[in-house]
Amino acid sequence: MKPKFGIVVFPGSNCDHDAYYVIKKIMNCEAEFLWHKNSDLKNCDVIILPGGFSYGDYLRTGAIARFSPIMESVIKFAEDGGIVIGICNGFQILLEAGLLPGVMLQNISLKFICKDVYLSVENCNTIFTNGIPSEKKSLKIPIAHGEGNYFATEEILKELINNNQIVFKYCGPDGDLSEDFNPNGSMMNIAGIINKRGNVLGMMPHPERACDPILRKTDGQFIFRSVISNLIKNN
Repeated sequence: MKPKFGIVVFPGSNCDHDAYYVIKKIMNCEAEFLWHKNSDLKNCDVIILPGGFSYGDYLRTGAIARFSPIMESVIKFAEDGGIVIGICNGFQILLEAGLLPGVMLQNISLKFICKDVYLSVENCNTIFTNGIPSEKKSLKIPIAHGEGNYFATEEILKELINNNQIVFKYCGPDGDLSEDFNPNGSMMNIAGIINKRGNVLGMMPHPERACDPILRKTDGQFIFRSVISNLIKNN
């Protein structure tokens, strides 16, 4: 039986329907919207915090959404080992909620950036990446953000490295990790990280926008398929 995905909807979410469409129509799994004022996760196996501008990005990105009633349930779900994926604004919310370490700053250009980027897979042994073919040098996935500049203290960065928590880095088409391919100024070209337990992923690029063959890019499918395969195998 395929897993059930819950997509949290905050005021200002605008990628929730994209995520729902991909899970339901492309991945052929059950999907359900979860309104932020409710606390019931409706027996979902995976929770997605989608991209957008929750609460208009007032104060800081994700700072208000972190206090929505549903987040208490999401935090408990994650602490109990449940799988959580935060995409773009969802990643920012995970940082604010303390489920992932570090913070997001404005892009170094001080401009909103919307374009395709390439990601190197730094850790192939996570539930989010172990279905990605080893010969893939990079994934082509779009970004769309104004505050995607990942920042952390040297101590946190050292922990991320030692625990193999850095999952994705911005790179060139052939996997080149040059600073030239860093679109926002993120430390160490970081595009996505996981928690120590490995069940919570935050990433700035939008895999849900790179799943439908009609868009001529499908690398995002690898991430969702990895999660689905792992859940089916372990249930």
